[in-house]
Amino acid sequence: MAGLWELPGGKIEPGETPEAALIRELREELAVETHASAVRPLTFASHAYDNFHLVMPVFLIREWGGEPVAQEGQTLEFVAPADLKTYPAPEADIPLFSFIEDYASKGGFA
Repeated sequence: MAGLWELPGGKIEPGETPEAALIRELREELAVETHASAVRPLTFASHAYDNFHLVMPVFLIREWGGEPVAQEGQTLEFVAPADLKTYPAPEADIPLFSFIEDYASKGGFA
């Protein structure tokens, strides 16, 4: 989805759990290491694109090692939850921004 800002993650490979896929993608995309016990389900997105339906689990990770560094030529920014809505994003991600902002305002990331 060229030109759009995306949350980290990606496709689940055969035999992988969603949690394992996220751990792998964080390593590949951002050079960040984490482990399964640090990955907690938070919510999910469901969106019908023209040629497929996406169901995307969203996880909260409280422990990781390393500083995030873009590994695939992408631009990387840390964004306050309230500012997520100002970035062009895939349609499936947009409803998550309000959820993330609300979760943060209730101390969910503290």
